[in-house]
Amino acid sequence: MSSKYAKIEYEATPCFGFCPVFKMTINPDRTAVFEAEHFNFSERPSKDEFSKPREGTFKGTIKEEDYNKLIALLDGLDVKNLNDNYGEKNITDLPTSHLRIEFADGKTKHIEDYGKRGSEKLSQLYKFFEDLRKNQQWTKVK
Repeated sequence: MSSKYAKIEYEATPCFGFCPVFKMTINPDRTAVFEAEHFNFSERPSKDEFSKPREGTFKGTIKEEDYNKLIALLDGLDVKNLNDNYGEKNITDLPTSHLRIEFADGKTKHIEDYGKRGSEKLSQLYKFFEDLRKNQQWTKVK
């Protein structure tokens, strides 16, 4: 199965509260790496988690149905034509998302979105990645 996306990477950075901090990389064969830092698994998070070691690195294969939905979300965004930066940095406690796409033609696109509100479609994509943390089968590798 060929894809116009050679690699899809999403990274969520910390906020002042308990925003999940993680990076997820998904390949065209649906294999994925989920690097969980903090606040990815807690039911009742606390600031103490920052002093604990990172949660771990996990591997898995994204379910075909979810991978197809991810591709549809990306296609609907027209990624190559999005701005490189979104968000106003005059508020200091919001998380930032980084969407890095490597296309099959060798081109790349990096979108930095401070506050995760670049557009409604981008927000849907971020939520989709956050849901993948919990709705896929992940195996801890370190």
